[in-house]
Amino acid sequence: MSVLPLVKYGDPILRKVLDTVKDWKSINNIITDMFDTMYELEGIGLAANQIGLNLNLIVIDISHSDESYPPIAFVNGNILESSGSVSMDEGCLSIPGIQVNITRSERIIFSYQDIKGNSHQKEFSGLMARVIQHEMDHIAGKLIIDYANLVERNRIKTQLKNLGSN
Repeated sequence: MSVLPLVKYGDPILRKVLDTVKDWKSINNIITDMFDTMYELEGIGLAANQIGLNLNLIVIDISHSDESYPPIAFVNGNILESSGSVSMDEGCLSIPGIQVNITRSERIIFSYQDIKGNSHQKEFSGLMARVIQHEMDHIAGKLIIDYANLVERNRIKTQLKNLGSN
């Protein structure tokens, strides 16, 4: 299909709580475009608002580091439960050049619909759980910089000003 322009830090849609997918007619084309865009940008996850769409829709591909997880699209996702915690640095395609140390749950129970509208509930752990949580933050209008402590905020303040003015 096609690679779409990426929405960058400063665009209001990145702070919007995204809407439930109700119209399934064009969902396959949107998902294909999201994967194409994510691969072009060398990402491992992408939320719909990162391409300017107000939809609870994410795509993830961590198969390069964990072959047990093929590329997947999650529609209308919701984290039901979480446990454990692990910290690591995260980046975001929409905030290039910024890394923030984030503590996230090690395991999650996640409900979602697949591309055909079928409902699922599944447990995820490790990198997949982390990427789902990161992308679901986008669905809720939350960004990695919201997790930054005071030292990190001071470190990235100038970079964020430059990104926001582009």
